[in-house]
Amino acid sequence: MSDFILELKNMRKEFGGVIALDGVDLHLKRGELLSIAGDNGAGKSTLVKIITGVHKPTSGEMHLNGKLVNFNSPREAADAGIAAAYQDLSLCDNLSAAANLTLGQEPRLHGWRHRLGLLDIPRAHELAQTALTEVGIETLTSTATRATYLSGGQRQAVAIVRAALETANIIVLDEPTAALGIREREMVYSLVDKLRDQNYGIILVSHSVPEIVRLAARVMIFRLGKVAAELEGSAIKDDAIVSAITGSRPEGGSRSE
Repeated sequence: MSDFILELKNMRKEFGGVIALDGVDLHLKRGELLSIAGDNGAGKSTLVKIITGVHKPTSGEMHLNGKLVNFNSPREAADAGIAAAYQDLSLCDNLSAAANLTLGQEPRLHGWRHRLGLLDIPRAHELAQTALTEVGIETLTSTATRATYLSGGQRQAVAIVRAALETANIIVLDEPTAALGIREREMVYSLVDKLRDQNYGIILVSHSVPEIVRLAARVMIFRLGKVAAELEGSAIKDDAIVSAITGSRPEGGSRSE
């Protein structure tokens, strides 16, 4: 058994004559939060789409728990234990929080009603409430509330918890707090901390340097499709991240609190 839940080796992706990723190596352990940072066009989105099965790499290997995998679709990646919550939240506004949380894995009634495909609505609300309670989400008073009426933080929480419910071992978060205020960002940070403590491997894509410093145990900075720098522990500082993203030399500074 590999020490890493996820490994990418010499990953390369070309779009015509454009090289989006060039020889990228990556590894992730259970209970670790790895942040991916870089300017627009650095290769972050391409990397995420390869991990989640949206794109197939031009060359390179991906291993889950030491086993070579090749995904042909996001469904295959999800079935293998990789879930994602994207910046656009991907919620159905006309559905309740419970329906969004159980979307695609809705509980069904038993007996002849199961054969008709009838849903067990009370069970869906029970599962949703249990999932939200387990990760400490207390601001959502009713799982019957439609997504369109949820706050930004509540919507993002539902999206992230839904990803965790998909029998995932790895959760990919793409700019999870980009459109949130300070209080709602803190709610999402608390949720991410709890998921990490529950031994999920988490990949966080973020443009926010303070967010990276707050959450990440390790950060990989991409520039022009390659890994420009990798920082870990106390080396994760504002100036070091910015200098790696821009290609400039750091002028000193301290880790943000």
